[in-house]
Amino acid sequence: MIRRFCLTILVAFLSLPLWANQVALNPDHPDRYVVKKGDTLWDISGMFLQYPWHWPEIWQVNPQVENPHLIYPGDELTLVYRDGRPVLQLNRGKQTFKLSPEARELILEKPIPTISMSDIGPFLSKPKVVGAEVLDQAPYIVASADERLISGTGDQVYARGVTSDVGDNYSVFRGGKKYLDPDSGELLGYEAIYTGDATIRQTGDPATVDLTYTNREVQVGDRLLESEIDDFEMNFFPRSPEMRVNGRIISVFDGVSQVGQYQIVVLNLGLRDGLEPGHVVSLFKAGETVRDQVTSDRFDKVTLPDEHAGEALIFRLFDKVSYAIVMKATTAINLYDKVKSAE
Repeated sequence: MIRRFCLTILVAFLSLPLWANQVALNPDHPDRYVVKKGDTLWDISGMFLQYPWHWPEIWQVNPQVENPHLIYPGDELTLVYRDGRPVLQLNRGKQTFKLSPEARELILEKPIPTISMSDIGPFLSKPKVVGAEVLDQAPYIVASADERLISGTGDQVYARGVTSDVGDNYSVFRGGKKYLDPDSGELLGYEAIYTGDATIRQTGDPATVDLTYTNREVQVGDRLLESEIDDFEMNFFPRSPEMRVNGRIISVFDGVSQVGQYQIVVLNLGLRDGLEPGHVVSLFKAGETVRDQVTSDRFDKVTLPDEHAGEALIFRLFDKVSYAIVMKATTAINLYDKVKSAE
């Protein structure tokens, strides 16, 4: 979609005290790169930096401009040096945005995403985590119109507990796995599995409901939750959390036992822990506890150090849990492996 922005952009690699000196360039970085459709911010960050989540530390922009961090196809990034310091200069079309602020009115294409939307799209809108009371109190499907065990798009079903008016829209969910904290045992929520969309045809007890779309079979007992517009962030910077975090992988989608690159995992960390979309965390294979066979004490055990296994980017958050996509896996990653702040 074509959009019009009035942008003042200041983009630079700056050698700031302490932390900035630790930002490492990729040894194979290009001197010039033109942004193309299909690029992601993560991939471009990796071209210039050894650690893509350090991007905000080198991306300096005018904070008075709305959404100044967005990058568009056709933008040219040029790495130059000033006083021995690396500087990334942004050229937009024939106009160069330098250190002196200048407002330009431009026609811009849709900005490139942080990561591929095809990898996380299905997890942005419909799957959700809810409390047990939400599912228990939600209207539920009690029967189908023709006594089928399962129903699909275009079918009619009956639901109890509906208090809405004719024409109101719902999403259909099925209660899934229980999310428990592996360390404290705290109940963090229940997975609500999206099965379709529905519209109230006729109110009553039971109400008559039309299934307008399904992505899997709808069954008796599935719950109706009011459709809502999600306000999750679509454009975000990859960055390490500002605070120290410690957590674990508590669930893996697709029913696999080992996690690889671009797979989605659930973490026992959420909004209450101060996390935000775009935060990058490091994954560690938890060290095993083994018996020390050298000593004579057969009860003497030692826990091996945790082994770094990769990085994951958090893209959707709930109160007590979050969804993250594994961006890099250097070794096998498993359920209950540890999660820490990316250094």
